[in-house]
Amino acid sequence: MPHYIFLSPGMFGFTRLASFGYFSHVQRALEARFRNAGLAVEIQVSDVLPTASVRRRALRLAELVERTATGDGPIHLLGHSTGGLDARLVASPGARLSKSPETAHWLPRLRSVTTMNTPHYGTPLASFFATAKGQQALYALSAFTVVGLSLGQRPLAVAKVLMSMIGRTDDALGFNLPALDRSVASVVGLVDDARSPEVRNYRKAIREDQGAMLQLSPEAMDLVVAGFEDRPGVCYQSTASMSPAASYKTWLRTLGHPVHSLSLSLFTALHAITASHDQRYPCARLPADVAPGTFDTTEATLSQSLGKSPGLQDSDGCVPIRSQIWGTLVWSGFGDHLDVLGHYRDDTPERQLELRHHDWLTSGSQFSDASFESLMDAIVTGMLNSAQTKGAER
Repeated sequence: MPHYIFLSPGMFGFTRLASFGYFSHVQRALEARFRNAGLAVEIQVSDVLPTASVRRRALRLAELVERTATGDGPIHLLGHSTGGLDARLVASPGARLSKSPETAHWLPRLRSVTTMNTPHYGTPLASFFATAKGQQALYALSAFTVVGLSLGQRPLAVAKVLMSMIGRTDDALGFNLPALDRSVASVVGLVDDARSPEVRNYRKAIREDQGAMLQLSPEAMDLVVAGFEDRPGVCYQSTASMSPAASYKTWLRTLGHPVHSLSLSLFTALHAITASHDQRYPCARLPADVAPGTFDTTEATLSQSLGKSPGLQDSDGCVPIRSQIWGTLVWSGFGDHLDVLGHYRDDTPERQLELRHHDWLTSGSQFSDASFESLMDAIVTGMLNSAQTKGAER
């Protein structure tokens, strides 16, 4: 009887894009750990709309589970970033995602919901992307994503085009749209995979539906926190990370690498925006959200892994670390928003291309193989424990 794991990508998420799998490293790590435990596992990735509303994304996830979890084995949901909210909404007892009650027949088999770097209490970055200037930046970042993930390569020609694109901005209005359109077209034209239908559809989806940008603002998530319910008997676990602001040593390491320098510039801008916060909507758990006895445990976990108790301004570059905690915090450490997926710098030349780790955003977080392995160990331990606990209750 296999376990079924369903993965939901985050913002800018996809199943495969430009020969690159969003969850490739996570999926490989999960499969290896279940295999080592002597257990069969089937893993599926939800084909979400990258920036669509959480409800639309959650409906796709629910339909995938309904369609493919045909056996009797335990079911686990794992979401990264916005994908964690998709998973929580699917599991919520009060959710109304479909008119047919038959689509929820699998819910009694649900054992765990894992959220990785999820903005449970919102993120200031979403508020920025909802502005006119943020819309232009969002479009530029989508182009950078396409290029940066193409076979893990970042050609020098691409760096030159992107550098010129960033240089042609209007201080008052943000990016100059006509120039940006031409630059993005030039960038995409430099990458063969970027001409594929899947990439065209990806960029089109971002332009046409950005419902999540409004929903992930701290103000909107304040309402979501009040409305989402945890399903009784299901293990809710989370992982959280933060990346310090770039130091001069981090910048020095990008000398001679124009694309890494550009990537670090983008990350630094995102990190600065995410550090802002409103005291009325602090992107953090309120006392009423914390179960008795768990606060001290969570703080001890954070302090031990980070060497301090993180503040409201600390983040992974996209989500404040205090916003990432929901349920039991099973892992925390240093890493940016995409490092935790296995997208971190790997300079080992002898590895096969599909096994290598490629840094999606340069942050200087020093996330490593050891960090990734411990993160995956913690997640799988929680999944297996949730299944054993439910089995013992029966």
